[in-house]
Amino acid sequence: MLCLSQTTGYAIRALSHMGAREADRVRANEIARQTGMPSQYLSKLLHALGRYGLIKTKRGYRGGFLLSRPANRITLLSIVRAVEGNPAPRCLLGWAECSDRRACPAHRFWKTTRARLERELERLTLADVELFTEDSGRQRARRKPRRGRPPGHRMILSAR
Repeated sequence: MLCLSQTTGYAIRALSHMGAREADRVRANEIARQTGMPSQYLSKLLHALGRYGLIKTKRGYRGGFLLSRPANRITLLSIVRAVEGNPAPRCLLGWAECSDRRACPAHRFWKTTRARLERELERLTLADVELFTEDSGRQRARRKPRRGRPPGHRMILSAR
C-alpha cells in the first residue's frame, strides 16, 4: 500500500531528534547514534534537508545541525517534499496520460484521496511527532518488567 519511503522516515526521525534538543546544535554522529541510522546516509540526508531550508548547518568545532524554524511550523508535507518530491503519484495506476479529461478507472478516487493525504500531511507537524515519541518513551518506561528472568540475566548452559 501507499507509505512513505525509509528515507523520509529517517528524515522525520532526525528532525524530531533535533527538535527535542531545541536551540542546541546537534552533530550528525549523535543523531546517527540515537536513531540507529547509517551515518554516511544520514550525512547526505542532512545536507539535502539543509538545501531545502528545513535545517541550518554550521561547520567546525562548535558546528552541527539545528531546525531552521520551530517544530510546530515544520509540516510533514514539507519534509516529504524535501525528500521525495510529490508525496503521491499523479495516477494511482501509473498511466502517463491520466487526467480529468482522460481519466483512468481509479482517477476520481485517487484524486480525492491524494488531496486528503496532502491536507493531512500539511496539518501534521514535527511537534506532533515529538509528542508521539515522548509519549512512547514514557510508555516504555512505565511498562511492568516481564515475568521470568530479570533484565540483564544471562542463561548459563552446562555441558553435562
